Amino acid sequence: MASAFEYAPAPESRAIVDIAPSYGLFIDGEFTEAADGKVFKTISPSTEEVLSEVAQAGEADVDRAVKAARKAFEKWSALPGAERAKYLFRIARIIQERARELAVLETLDNGKPIKETRDADLPLVAAHFFYYAGWADKLGHAGFGPSPKPLGVAGQVIPWNFPLLMLAWKIAPALATGNTVVLKPAETTPLSALFFADICRQAGLPKGVVNILPGYGDTGAAIVAHPDVNKVAFTGSTAVGKEIARTVAGTNKKLTLELGGKGANIVFDDAPIDQAVEGIVNGIFFNQGQVCCAGSRLLVQESIQDELLESLKRRLSTLRLGDPLDKNTDIGAINSAEQLARITALAEQGEAEGAERWSPACELPESGYWFAPTLFTNVTQAHTVARDEIFGPVLSVLTFRTPDEAVAKANNTPYGLSAGIWTEKGSRILAVANKLRAGVVWSNTFNKFDPTSPFGGYKESGFGREGGRHGLEAYLDV
Repeated sequence: MASAFEYAPAPESRAIVDIAPSYGLFIDGEFTEAADGKVFKTISPSTEEVLSEVAQAGEADVDRAVKAARKAFEKWSALPGAERAKYLFRIARIIQERARELAVLETLDNGKPIKETRDADLPLVAAHFFYYAGWADKLGHAGFGPSPKPLGVAGQVIPWNFPLLMLAWKIAPALATGNTVVLKPAETTPLSALFFADICRQAGLPKGVVNILPGYGDTGAAIVAHPDVNKVAFTGSTAVGKEIARTVAGTNKKLTLELGGKGANIVFDDAPIDQAVEGIVNGIFFNQGQVCCAGSRLLVQESIQDELLESLKRRLSTLRLGDPLDKNTDIGAINSAEQLARITALAEQGEAEGAERWSPACELPESGYWFAPTLFTNVTQAHTVARDEIFGPVLSVLTFRTPDEAVAKANNTPYGLSAGIWTEKGSRILAVANKLRAGVVWSNTFNKFDPTSPFGGYKESGFGREGGRHGLEAYLDV
């Protein structure tokens, strides 16, 4: 996109990553072919090149992995917490040592900019393993009774938007509490999970404690439905979350769901405009808006709407879209052709319903999946773009006059994952935050994550918490 001066290309080298032509399933500490020999290809969203061919797990493979995890559970859960912690610390340190390699891999497979995988994703991945390593020998002091027990085998299904970070959110607390894991990465982003399998071997993790099964929705469904899985953790769409809830209903399986969102970013008239604009951009254009807790609805106080929008449009015109491996890139590729088609259809529907669409002048690369940062103004609460989760770089702008109106509009959604408040008044932050039905409320910032802080939603955004002390509870028999 246009900028005051031209940036010289600053590509990160691909040479640091050695991607094999094919990968197997990771079961009982070994890479193995699928029982029925099925494979699928994973491609780079920014170039559409095939990165590798990956084994596709079926029901027989799920059964094999669950049996391996069940067998490993006996010894793993019997280890003193301090011993389990050593493995988690070791994994965290290896992730740090291999951070550059993993960042490049994630960018290739997912399409997000290298500066996000390098500066946000990877440091948080390591931090989660460090944090939960610290809890492993202190579970009796976590507030869940003097000697809480692990559940057994955890079946975990993660999405494609933060492949390695979602893996860390799931695996770190599960291992710290003494459970074993069968994890299915998303079909469009299996590579970083398979590299993590190698990290488990490098760390000397006992066989069967972590099993990685790439595949499609039917693989995830088989893990969820397996009778010997004690705990199910899912991050993804609300529709699939409801299906999972129906599957586990009536069983003894514990369940946590982190689902969709339609986060409101509320800007009051006394907010610092430039700071708010940066927060708005970070809230919706980070990871191309492919974030469950994205601030996809901007609620701006009527009196400052024109000033804020002018500043926001000026800022969007400076964002750089292009090669995700270039360190100057702000906006990377959309993860898949399917996701791009969904974003495009919803944006067209917004126009058809009468909302005013605006994008900065933006040249899209010829190959790959790309969508220009987009603003919708003159939006009402009845518009589809204000109600449905688009999961892309699309921001809907609504206005309000009073704090009560802002709260009413922010809560007028079936979702309840996140919200943001921008004001210089601490009393207003506290008053408004207490009325918002959202799992996390950021004040004068957005999309800030920390392993010590719990994360999760209300309503159709799911239930249960990940991160922090609260994240241990989902993996303990309490």
